[in-house]
Amino acid sequence: RAIATVTLPDLPYDFGALEPSISGQIMEIPHQKHHRTYVNNYNATLEQYAEAESKGDHAKLLTLLPALKFNGGGHVNHSIFWTNLAPKNQGGGGEPEGELRKAIDQEFGSFENFKKTMATKSAAVQGSGWGWLGYSPETKRVGVVTSPNQDPCSTTGYVPLLGIDVWEHAYYLQYKNVRPDYLNAIW
Repeated sequence: RAIATVTLPDLPYDFGALEPSISGQIMEIPHQKHHRTYVNNYNATLEQYAEAESKGDHAKLLTLLPALKFNGGGHVNHSIFWTNLAPKNQGGGGEPEGELRKAIDQEFGSFENFKKTMATKSAAVQGSGWGWLGYSPETKRVGVVTSPNQDPCSTTGYVPLLGIDVWEHAYYLQYKNVRPDYLNAIW
């Protein structure tokens, strides 16, 4: 059977389109270097997995699972992140409308309260990870959750609606070690 590999998605805007909030260099390096590496490593691991599977090498299959999760998660998470961001002239910024806004207001009281909760929980991630606004199919409500490393939002039981990268590469060149400044500027 064929291996379903992944590709690096193009950004729907120029690297510098989010300045001054997020510098072009901060967009370019994670997209062109980090995300590309996740894609390449995920695809290479998929090939190794297919080979081990064809040989019935279950021990090898198990050793490949962490690399699949990390690199596959890095690809999924960044693919969501790039589409969550947009320059103002392409509809970025501002506040959500419709059903999403209703769900946020119901859960957090206001969009401002949601942003504060998102920033607080995302800033509290120890080391590297992600902050998420997700939807719980179980409770039928939205919530803010975090995930470590490149674990996808789905590992928390939530469907991702909005993801914020809180790995240092996402902000360090511009915001140094002040993660909360990045989290406030991203809106």
